[in-house]
Amino acid sequence: GVIIMRAAGCVINDYADRHIDPHVKRTKDRPIASGLVSPNEGLLLCCLLVLMAFLLVLLMNTLTIALSMGALVLAAIYPFMKRYTHLPQVFLGAAFGWAVPMVYAAQTGTLPTPLAWLIFVATVIWAVIYDTMYAMVDREDDLKIGVKSTAILFGDADKVIIALLQGLFLLTLVIIGQKAQFGQYFYTGVFIALL
Repeated sequence: GVIIMRAAGCVINDYADRHIDPHVKRTKDRPIASGLVSPNEGLLLCCLLVLMAFLLVLLMNTLTIALSMGALVLAAIYPFMKRYTHLPQVFLGAAFGWAVPMVYAAQTGTLPTPLAWLIFVATVIWAVIYDTMYAMVDREDDLKIGVKSTAILFGDADKVIIALLQGLFLLTLVIIGQKAQFGQYFYTGVFIALL
């Protein structure tokens, strides 16, 4: 389900950016932007992928099915956030991270605990880190066409803010480890990530 919804998210993102991608060096050769696939074909593929994911989630409990509606909303709105806010990376992280509460609900049949929400937060922070670095490559093109991102928001402080976010991410992992009572192997892994 996660793989299918990420694929659907990629397709709807390319559809949403079909007028932007041709003006960005890194994205000008994407299927819709380059004309290899029509926008209608892209929408059809996205709908088929979402339908497949929905059929899969119907095998889960009612709570997981209800939470899947949040996943659908996040996947649908994320591609358009770069037009309205400098924080599309946060929405991307939320869209990717929504799998955490869904998996928790699927496994336990209950609402996610504070620990599950901490894992969700860690996922969002991680996505902001890597997608900001990704957006730094497009910053000049994005400024010309009016697209917003955390890379533009952070400006010249981008590397410092990314380093602070990496520290926050590692701290969140340590808190998760404490709350879950993880052992030495977990903390060794966090230390290796720190290095």
